[in-house]
Amino acid sequence: MTTQKKLGIWMDHANAHLMEFTTHDIETKAIGSKFTDEAEAQDVAKGESLMHNKEQYSESVYYKELSKEIANYDEVLLFGPTDAKAELLNLLRADSHFENIKIEVKPADKMTENQQHAFVKEYFTGPKN
Repeated sequence: MTTQKKLGIWMDHANAHLMEFTTHDIETKAIGSKFTDEAEAQDVAKGESLMHNKEQYSESVYYKELSKEIANYDEVLLFGPTDAKAELLNLLRADSHFENIKIEVKPADKMTENQQHAFVKEYFTGPKN
């Protein structure tokens, strides 16, 4: 029997903290969206349509980066304070490459890194697993 690779991702629309669950300490890898508040402010001056298109493109690139990481795991927990986790889940469910990966979404507030690690540990070691 092979060991299941498990990943917890705390995310919002701007940042994602990827935490691989192992028997050792959890290390966090960060992936950020390229669409920052500063870029948004510059684009607003140029026009709302341009800003919206740029935001959609940046979000698409951000979700693709996360998808590449998720493809390497058997079980994934998406959690965080915004709808970004549900948006990513919908994209993943529409892609047959992810049909054999167990993906679950849980609501969570803003958290410190230690709180994120505890959340991931509790999820993967809790009674359901």
